[in-house]
Amino acid sequence: MTSLNWCSVVGGGIAGVSCAEMLYTLDDEASITLVTATSIVKSVSGVNHITKLITQFEVEEQSAEEWERSHKGVRVYKGKLHKIDPSNKTAILDDGMKMQYNKLCICGGAQPKLLTENPLVLGIRDTASVLQLQEKLSSAKRVIVVGNGGIATELVYELDNIEIVWAVKNDAISSVFLDPGASQFLLKEVDKEKENTGLPSRRLKYTVDTEGSQESQGSALGPDWHKVLSKKGSHSRKKVEIKYNVTIDEIIAEPHASSELQDGFPIHIKFSDGSIEGADFVISATGVIPSGEQYRDILSLSEDGGILVNDNMETSCKDVYAAGDICHAGWKWSKQWMQMRLWTQARQMGMFAAKCMYFHNKKEPIELDFCFELFAHVTTFFGQKVILLGLFKGQTLDNKYELLVRVTPGKEYVKAVMKDGRMQGAVLIGETDLEETFENLILNQMDLTVYGEDLLNPEIDIEDYFD
Repeated sequence: MTSLNWCSVVGGGIAGVSCAEMLYTLDDEASITLVTATSIVKSVSGVNHITKLITQFEVEEQSAEEWERSHKGVRVYKGKLHKIDPSNKTAILDDGMKMQYNKLCICGGAQPKLLTENPLVLGIRDTASVLQLQEKLSSAKRVIVVGNGGIATELVYELDNIEIVWAVKNDAISSVFLDPGASQFLLKEVDKEKENTGLPSRRLKYTVDTEGSQESQGSALGPDWHKVLSKKGSHSRKKVEIKYNVTIDEIIAEPHASSELQDGFPIHIKFSDGSIEGADFVISATGVIPSGEQYRDILSLSEDGGILVNDNMETSCKDVYAAGDICHAGWKWSKQWMQMRLWTQARQMGMFAAKCMYFHNKKEPIELDFCFELFAHVTTFFGQKVILLGLFKGQTLDNKYELLVRVTPGKEYVKAVMKDGRMQGAVLIGETDLEETFENLILNQMDLTVYGEDLLNPEIDIEDYFD
C-alpha cells in the first residue's frame, strides 16, 4: 500500500477534523498533520443514520492535545495558514513554520457577516463568540436579533428572561429554510416556556481555551451549540417582538441628543420602516462569508469568496484540496442537491476530500460521493425536529411546481414539492416517520400522478404503501 506522506489538513472544525480522521482511517501509516487556529478542535461522535442520506451527529469540542492523544498518528499543530508555495509544495504558517506536503486540504471555514464592527454587535460563529454572548446576556434586559436563518431562529427560541426584537427582511420567520406555512406552524412556539429538565446537556462538551477566549478564526459551532449556553437575561420575563420586511438603515451606537433615544440603551437601530429600537446589544446573524479571500492570488475563487473545487474537491492548484464552508462546489450539481454551508455538508465534504486525497495518491480515480445526490439536512427549530430534503423550497424550479401540505396543529407539518407528478423536495416537522419514504421517492423520481392529493392523506399509511 502506498502511504500518504506529509498530508496536511488546515482547520480544526468539523470539515478539517473529519478529513483528518478519514485519512487516518484509510491509511493508518500516513503522515498527517492537522493545523488548527485555536487550542480546540471539533470532532463528530454519536452518528445516527436516520436514513441512507439523513445523518444526525453530536459535536464534541476538545483541547487539541486531548484530541491528538486519542488519534495516534495525527500530529496537531496550532497555527494559521499564511500562504501556499505550490512550486515547492510548502504550506507557510503565520509563525514562519514551513510544512512540506504531498496533499493539502484547506478547511478554513467562514466568518460571520457583521452588520458593523462594534463591541455591542456580536456575530455568533465560534466558542469565543458564544462565551461573549453569555457574558453580555447576564446583565441584559433587551436584545435585537437581526437575521432569519438557523442561528437567529435557535437564539430567539432559546433565550429566556429577556425582551427580544427579531428583525427579519422577509414576511415570515426562518425563511432561509422554511416557507410561510411552516413558519406559521412554528410561530406559536416563539414565546412558549420551555421545559427545564434540570439535566446537563449530553450533546456538546465545551473546552475553554486557557490561553484566552478571544482567539480569532475559531471553527464553526456544531449542532445543538446552544444547549450549553446560559440563556437567561436579567429581565423578569421573556417577550418577543418580530419586525417583518425590514432592513437596517442606520446603527446608532454613540450618545445621541434625540429625545426618542433617551431610553437608557447603549445601541439603537433605525429600520427601513422608520422605527428605531434600542437594546443592550445586537446579535448579527445574517450569514457567513467564506474565508477564501487570502488565497485569491493562488487559487480560483467563486463570486462569494469560496475556493472553487471540482467534483473531487480539488482546487485550481495541483494537490491542494478544500472542503467545508471555505469552498464552493464548482461541479454541476445533481437536480436535487445544493450547497448551503451547513454542519452536515462540512462533515460530508471533509470525509470525501480525504477519500479523494487517498485514491489520488494511489493514482486511482474516484467518483462523486452518493451523499451529493440529494440535499438532506436534519435540525431542530423551536424544539421541533425539522428535516429538509431535496428542493425543499422549490429552488431551481422557476415557480413551476405544486405543493402538497398536511398540517396537524401542534404535532406535525408535512410539505411535498411536486413537479410533473414527481416529488422534488420535502419539509417534515415533528415526528412524521416519513423521511425514508420521501427520500426514496425523490431519489427514484417515481411518477405519483395517480395518487394526487391522497399522497398525504392521513388515512393512508404512505410509509407502508411505498415500502
